[in-house]
Amino acid sequence: MTESSYHFTVSDIDRKALLERGREVVRTEAAALAMLERGLGDSFVEACALIAGSRRRVVVSGMGKSGHIGRKIAATLSATGTPSMFLHPAEAAHGDLGMIVQGDVLLVLSNSGNTRELRPVITHARRMGVKIIGMVSEASSLVGEQADVLLTLPPVPEVCSASMAPTTSTTLQLALGDALALAVMDARGISRSRIRALHPGGAIGLRLTPVVELMHGPRELPLVDYATPMAEVVSVITSRRFGIAGVVGDAGDLVGIITDGDLRRHFAVLAQATAGEVMTRSPRSLSSDMLAADALQFLNDSKITAAFVMNRKDAAREHRPIGIIHIHDLLQLGLN
Repeated sequence: MTESSYHFTVSDIDRKALLERGREVVRTEAAALAMLERGLGDSFVEACALIAGSRRRVVVSGMGKSGHIGRKIAATLSATGTPSMFLHPAEAAHGDLGMIVQGDVLLVLSNSGNTRELRPVITHARRMGVKIIGMVSEASSLVGEQADVLLTLPPVPEVCSASMAPTTSTTLQLALGDALALAVMDARGISRSRIRALHPGGAIGLRLTPVVELMHGPRELPLVDYATPMAEVVSVITSRRFGIAGVVGDAGDLVGIITDGDLRRHFAVLAQATAGEVMTRSPRSLSSDMLAADALQFLNDSKITAAFVMNRKDAAREHRPIGIIHIHDLLQLGLN
């Protein structure tokens, strides 16, 4: 039986050894990340400045596993407001070098720093006057000597026992790429609304959507006044299906709320009571500019299923409800 055709059965597995090996890998890579964090310095700041000041895009290039990480870094940069693309170095030498133009910044990933496929890319970038950021483990290398800014990974071995599979090095590259992307995003002052605009169809965009765009509007509000008999209040709660009714004063301000819990606590007097006698005062509410993810967290933390929405930017009407949202509205949209 060849090594490639052998397969394990449950009885063959040393569960304790597998668990320990898994923990060793995570522990080793975590220690390497801690070294990376301690080693960040002026070169990281210079790299961020180059990216933040670029007139065009960040072109990311790398071969093999570094290429896979490079694709992810390019995607993260683009997703956080820095236009970016990945250039495969082997394809670049066959006509794709034209993707690099003046005003770009070239980010080159190579563990050894001597990946031969990168030489034409670096040469072309130099010819075009494009600034180069190198991300390597070996400073004395092709990339190290040609880079305008050099980000050197800490000298740690791959966690692969044979040191054949890129493991620790690619983890460090990925983390350093994330650090560059997010630091540049902050430096550029990229707002949440801008990030949302870059993710219109995904979970990120949904989480960053203001409550005002998701709430039920004024026509659906379950509102009553102080003097409303509780029999009518119960009808409002039932018909609107939010499980609550808001109590408003003469000026239309929200002064109280009636929930299922209030109904149970006052069950004995419901036939004679009014909304003002049963309501809970100073109800929790949401601001219209609160993001969907924050609203869901607020509802969960407050242990409530629905809340009225207020436009707190309007000082004259900041206590008047303009909408309502139920936790199921958010969950059904895919938030969790």
